[in-house]
Formats: sequence, structure tokens, C-alpha cells
Amino acid sequence: MSKIINIIAVFVLLVAMGILVLINAGKNSEPQPTPSPSPTPTTNNEIILTSPQANQIVSSPITIEGTARGYWFFEASFPVKLLDDKRQEIAAHYVQATSDWMTTDFVPFKGELVYNAIATTSAILVLQKDNPSGLPENDKSIEIPIIISPTDSMEINVFFNNSDLDPEFSCNKVFPVKRIVPKTSAIARAAIEELLKGPTQKETNDKFFTSINPNVKIQKLTIENGVAKIDFDEQIEFQVGGSCRVSAIRSQITETLKQFSSVKQVIISVNGRTEDILQP
Repeated sequence: MSKIINIIAVFVLLVAMGILVLINAGKNSEPQPTPSPSPTPTTNNEIILTSPQANQIVSSPITIEGTARGYWFFEASFPVKLLDDKRQEIAAHYVQATSDWMTTDFVPFKGELVYNAIATTSAILVLQKDNPSGLPENDKSIEIPIIISPTDSMEINVFFNNSDLDPEFSCNKVFPVKRIVPKTSAIARAAIEELLKGPTQKETNDKFFTSINPNVKIQKLTIENGVAKIDFDEQIEFQVGGSCRVSAIRSQITETLKQFSSVKQVIISVNGRTEDILQP
């Protein structure tokens, strides 16, 4: 009798152990939550970008931080630009080294890039090795996909010549194109800065062109009693010749400023001079 009881006890024990094994196996088969990965810098052997991250949603201004080899810099900076999903340029600026850049070691950098967008959209942030030589073999860049958020914005006009609308090129005849700029109280300056960028690729395809030299800088702009006084650096009259081109330059600037009701008259100067500037 006792032998039968022992056999039954062993059987019950084995069954209980089997049930426990099955329960544990079921628990182990359940998917376990995985921790969210830490942000991963975009990196190669010459540059490490810590902000922004790839596919990050950003807002204007974009803070750009990381480290790059010293030979990426020229005069302690290198250019950055923002492209839309069609690879058209949205904005451009530069980042600055925050320590000695005269080295082949990694150098920290930081900068901000202001952009304007009317809707959330995909974009590409491009960091470019500065290449003062202009030789293609010295070009290097890194591209980071990001998502840009919309900005507060306003619409302005800038004025260009147009070979279709004015086929005889009457010099002082200029035509408006619309631009969207970040909302600002300094709207007249923002309009001139857009003018100095020249036509976009689409505007060029539509036969708009500018008579103003590239890389012109605004040194001062004031508006008082209906008079806008704007001072440029000497680049605005570099190698400018011919009365027609001079007239076109003045018209582009004047009409861009006169779109604002506060401006009735425009006085242009170069390095503070109003006499003998923009001469044919």
C-alpha cells in the first residue's frame, strides 16, 4: 500500500514540475520591452555631428553642433546649408570653431541656421568643408536628413529685371517676385537681404535676373520721415560699368524699399559716400 502511495506522490510531483516548466516557458516567450536607443551622432572619420540628429524634427533657428577635423575650417569656419526635398536651397550660413582650429585633430564647432518654411517638410542639412582653393578634389560634405517645422512668416516683394517682360531691357524697368521671410520688425532690411541673394533657380527659369553683384553687404539701413537711407560696402560697385546697369541697380533697390508705405524716398550710399557712387 505504501508503495502505491509513493508512486502516486512521485507522479503528482512530476506533473507539478511540468506545469511550472510550461508556465516559465510561456513567460520567457513573451516579447520583452527594449529600451529606447540613445541619440546616435552622425559621424565619419572627419566630422561628428551631435546636433541635430538624423531625422530629427527641428525648428528655426537650427542649432548645429559637433566636432570636425581642423582642415575642414578656413578662418575658423565652414559653410552649412539647408536644402528642401527637391534639393533647392532654403537657407545658408556657417558654423564657427569654438577652439583653436589650426590642427588636424577634432575641433568643436557651433552655429545656428535660420530658415523659413510654411509647412512641416523633409529637408537635408549639408555641412561642407571650406574649400578656398575652389578645386573639386578638395570638396567634401556630409548630408543629414531632418524634418523642419513651419515658422512665423510674412510675404514681401523683391524686384528684378526680366528679359521676357522687358525684352528691350529698358534698364530701370524692374518687376516684383514674391518671397516668404521670417516675421520680423526689420522687414525693409529683410527685403533687401532677399534682393541681394539674387533670383532663385525657378525665377531664373522665368527669365528674372539681377544687375547687382554677388556678396554685397548692407552696412546700415535707417528709415526716418519717409526717407530710407541705405549704405552698402564697396562690392556693390565693383566692376560696375555702363549707365544702363547702374540705373537697373538703383531701380532694384529703390522699388524693393518703396513697396513699404513708410518709404517715399531712397538714398543709397557706399561706405558712407553718396557722391560719385554707382557711376556709369
